[in-house]
Amino acid sequence: MNSFFLVIIGLPALEIFLMIKIGAEIGALNTISLIFLTAIIGVYFAKLQGLQTLKSGMISFYQNKIPVYELLSGVSIGVAALLLIIPGFLTDFIGLFFLMPFTRKIIFSIALKNKKGVDKNNRSNTINGEIVDKKDEL
Repeated sequence: MNSFFLVIIGLPALEIFLMIKIGAEIGALNTISLIFLTAIIGVYFAKLQGLQTLKSGMISFYQNKIPVYELLSGVSIGVAALLLIIPGFLTDFIGLFFLMPFTRKIIFSIALKNKKGVDKNNRSNTINGEIVDKKDEL
């Protein structure tokens, strides 16, 4: 079965299950209030993190550096904001995980760990060149 199909069906089912379990413990009104509260607070912090990342990216750009980390952070902040807007506790937890700067660094280091042929300054360890035969030039 397609894994994307499992995510589309499984994630809402898991969210509904968690809402029912948490609603049984703290009450339905408190559960709904908590869902709205996490969405509002999460979007507010996503806005703050987005502005901070934009500022950092502009500073890197003005220093003639490629703002790779800032671009990846911007994408993860956008995904985090989307996950925080979607009602549910699991998506809020994952969204907060992507929103915090130190967890983003951990995620990026794990994701980019397998990258070979590039040193710490994002320079390639290979040299591009061309072979020229002097006999053909005469």
